Amino acid sequence: MARTRKALSDLHAPYIQSLVQLMASQDKATLVRWAVGYAGQVMLPLWSSSCPDDGRPRKALQAAHMWLAGKIKFPRARTAILACHAAAREAAGNPVAQAAARAIGHSAAAIHSARHALGLVLYGALAVAYHRRGADAPWEEIERCAAEECGRMEAALRRLAAENEPPPAHIDGKA
Repeated sequence: MARTRKALSDLHAPYIQSLVQLMASQDKATLVRWAVGYAGQVMLPLWSSSCPDDGRPRKALQAAHMWLAGKIKFPRARTAILACHAAAREAAGNPVAQAAARAIGHSAAAIHSARHALGLVLYGALAVAYHRRGADAPWEEIERCAAEECGRMEAALRRLAAENEPPPAHIDGKA
C-alpha cells in the first residue's frame, strides 16, 4: 500500500481557499455549529463503520453540542476532545477512520478556537475521498474527490452563513 497522507496540505488550492474565505466571514458560533453538525452527519458514520465500539469521537461531538447549548465550559469538553484525538492516533492503520476521527476532533475543538474548524476541511475531505476511492487510488483521483467534498462542505456552511456577521472569526488558512 502506498503511504497515505494524513491531511490535505495545499492551502492555496481554490477549493480550500473558497471555503476559508467563507469561514473567515462567519462568527465562532456559526463555525462550531457547521463543523460539529457536518462532522456528526458525515465523519461520524465513517468512524463508526470502522470502529463501532469506540465512542470517543461521538462523545467529543456531544461535548461540543453541550458547549453550544451553554451547559458546559470548555475545560469539561476538553477531555472528550483529547480522547477523540487519541482515538485518531490509535487508528493509524486505517486511513479513513484516522482522518475521520481527526476531523471530528478538530470540529469539536472549534469551541476553543474557530481555527480548528479548518481541520474538518483538511482531514474530513480526505477521509471521504479515502472512503470513496480507496487509500491506494492515485493522488489526483483522491484530490478530485476531496475537492468535491469541500464543495459540499462549503454548501453546508453557506446554508448556515449570515452576511456581514459581526464579529467574524479569525481564520487565516495558514497551517
